[in-house]
Amino acid sequence: MEILEKLKRSKFRSSFKLKEGDFGYIKAKGSPTIRKHARDLITKRLAPANPRNDGRQTPMRGHPVFIAQHATATCCRNCLYKWHGIKKDKELTEEEIDYVIEVIMEWVKKPRNRG
Repeated sequence: MEILEKLKRSKFRSSFKLKEGDFGYIKAKGSPTIRKHARDLITKRLAPANPRNDGRQTPMRGHPVFIAQHATATCCRNCLYKWHGIKKDKELTEEEIDYVIEVIMEWVKKPRNRG
C-alpha cells in the first residue's frame, strides 16, 4: 500500500509501534474482531462531518487500533485530509470508511510495527 510507504518516511508517524500486549490482544481476538473494532471506532469517532473533539478524539494507547490510527494518519480529520486527501466537514462515505479500515489493518499486520 503506497500510503504506508509515505507514512513510514515521517519521523512522527513511524514512531508508533505496537507493544507485545497489543499483539497478544490481536492474536487472542483475531483479525475479524480487530477489523470490527476498527469499524466501530472509525464510524463513531472519525466518520461524522465534525467529530466531537476533532484532533483529540483518538487516544495514544488503550487499543491497537488507536496506535494504528496515529501511525497511519487516520486519527483525526486534519490528518485524514493532509495524508489521504479526504475532505473535512463532510461525513465519511462507506467507501472512505472501508479505505481507512484497510489502511489500519494493513499497518497492524506489518511485523516492523512491533515496539
